[in-house]
Amino acid sequence: MSVGRSNPVGATFDGDGVNFAIFSQNATRMELCLYSNDGTVEIARHDMPERNGDVWHGYISGLRPGQLYGYRAHGPYDPAAGHRFNPNKLLVDPYAKRLTGHPIWHDALLGYVAGEDDLSFDTRDSAAYMPKSVVVDPSFEWGGDRRPRTRTRESIIYEAHVKGLTANHPDVALPGTFLGVASDVMLEHYTKLGITALELLPVQAFLNDRFLVDKGLTNYWGYQSLGFFAPDPRYMLDGQVAEFQQMVARLHSAGIEVLLDVVYNHTGEGNEKGPTLAFRGLDNSSYYRLADDPRYYINDTGTGNTLNLDHPMVLRMVMDSLRYWVEVMHVDGFRFDLCSTLGRTGDGGFDRGSAFFDALRQDPVLSDVRLIAEPWDIGPGGYQLGAFPPPFLEWNDKFRDGVRRFWRGDSGLAPDLADRLTGSAQQFDHSGRPATASVNLLTAHDGFTLSDVVSYNTKHNMANGEDDRDGHGENYSDNMGAEGPTKNRRISAARSRRRRNMMATLLLSQGTPMILAGDELGNSQNGNNNAYCQDNEISWIDWANADETMLDFTRAMIAFRKEHPILRQKLFLHAEERAIDGKPDLFWWRADGEPMTSEDWENPDLNHIVVEMRTAGATPDYDVLETALLLAFNRGDRLDFRLPDPGNGGRWLRCVDTSRTPPVRDERTGDVVKLSANSVTVFGLDARE
Repeated sequence: MSVGRSNPVGATFDGDGVNFAIFSQNATRMELCLYSNDGTVEIARHDMPERNGDVWHGYISGLRPGQLYGYRAHGPYDPAAGHRFNPNKLLVDPYAKRLTGHPIWHDALLGYVAGEDDLSFDTRDSAAYMPKSVVVDPSFEWGGDRRPRTRTRESIIYEAHVKGLTANHPDVALPGTFLGVASDVMLEHYTKLGITALELLPVQAFLNDRFLVDKGLTNYWGYQSLGFFAPDPRYMLDGQVAEFQQMVARLHSAGIEVLLDVVYNHTGEGNEKGPTLAFRGLDNSSYYRLADDPRYYINDTGTGNTLNLDHPMVLRMVMDSLRYWVEVMHVDGFRFDLCSTLGRTGDGGFDRGSAFFDALRQDPVLSDVRLIAEPWDIGPGGYQLGAFPPPFLEWNDKFRDGVRRFWRGDSGLAPDLADRLTGSAQQFDHSGRPATASVNLLTAHDGFTLSDVVSYNTKHNMANGEDDRDGHGENYSDNMGAEGPTKNRRISAARSRRRRNMMATLLLSQGTPMILAGDELGNSQNGNNNAYCQDNEISWIDWANADETMLDFTRAMIAFRKEHPILRQKLFLHAEERAIDGKPDLFWWRADGEPMTSEDWENPDLNHIVVEMRTAGATPDYDVLETALLLAFNRGDRLDFRLPDPGNGGRWLRCVDTSRTPPVRDERTGDVVKLSANSVTVFGLDARE
């Protein structure tokens, strides 16, 4: 083994051999272990011959892609000082581009003696139970692949799980895989539905928690990262990273962006009683944020540990990972799990000018892709909705909760809905941020599906093996008269209407809409609102029993949104500002056709709101000029509504009515119209004589 180079970090094939480089600030010796093709036999062990700063490196001529390897790190085993080196434990390369599989749970994976405290030292070799890192040449013939570069205001995000999306689809040849996600039948579904971006739950290599395996369950969602560069093997047929690249290329060919849900806030190694798999054994005190007593971990994530992005080499690893997925794997953006954690600095507080955010914003590659924050964690001051710097978009849970509560019938929610419809300006209208910064959602992987929101009053998580203690207790849901499935036609019809009303509210609101995969089909999880461990029919989309009426409705509403630029403006709407026609861009109307007053807004029994939207600002931010839309949201009884005078000889057309089938069509109206009970109605301005 020759000296090699300290850069790039990772295992890099150059055509003649492989350069190995790995970071550890506190190790005293680093060994590279090479393994047979089946990973069962260690065929060579090399001391890394050179250290440049804190990067250990070496080069082996003649080595080829496909070679299996791992590391053993020597150094102090002193948990009380934050050090947990144990060379008996084979370690995954954090920069590995591919892994052979997942850890096989055994006490030998622990750095300490099982049954004793973590100050003890375990001498058993863990290699037999560890996945091996694999040397990869990630070059791919991309041909004419181009990023779709969908403008944010035109984006409609579709959140999905790689396996759950296709595992139950009768016409997908390779269900549950990256290739299945991009199969012909799925591409047809995306394009007919009208979504512009597919946001995938974690695909970076992750492990199955031991407590889940012991209960016969699995880590289905994937929020326990083991490697930040390697696609998880469970979604590939033969382990080749080209399968992921092929998926991206096919989605791009259909105009669909690929966004990844990424977990850089913690790893799957857990707290001080967790296994030694990679980061802990390579340099515990560098990779993790430790408590005042460095034997223990800061746990702002609720998983037992928190990555230390204050360390420049840990920050570099995250940045290198993000650039790899953009430049080599061609993804279009990222949704950052528990993003508040990534903005925490040395004192533990949140800083929108943290090293991580500054690094992203100045990076010429990463500043040009879509960045979405989950704006909270469980640490002190962790809820940071609206606090992230541009160009971040943020998941808006206030939209989710406000819309659910309004349609459920909670009193006093009309003003809140008004704010959600207009982009949640209170949270986002600052620092030059656009209205599209709010990612509006009704549901996500974490929680009820849309069908379950209208079918269950309480969560039903017994299948998770935690006696129903897990999952959110308050879902702002309503079973409409029966808990779960029902044969009562009245209840079923009411549930269907409310789902349509909520989906219409989502797609008529300013901001960036996100739809949970399956909601357009009426998919249910049987009331499980925390299906993180259910790799089965509970979580897999039920294509066989798809609600075709809901599917047609969702398609129609997405098409309507795309046809009407007023619904997807970049600038915030404010009643006091002047639009391009010299009028305010936002009007709120009473049922008698008069403007809303402050007394009207303060009425806790107000069960409908009507808003007239026009083009914001002096110059439209889209090519097609549209005059006005009038949106009516009525959760009460049937209502007589006097349409406001549109001016200039125009007339209002009824364009959308969720009480009708089909819901979208143009229909002339009189001056007074009836708004159906529990409905959403949209009127467009017809300037024709």
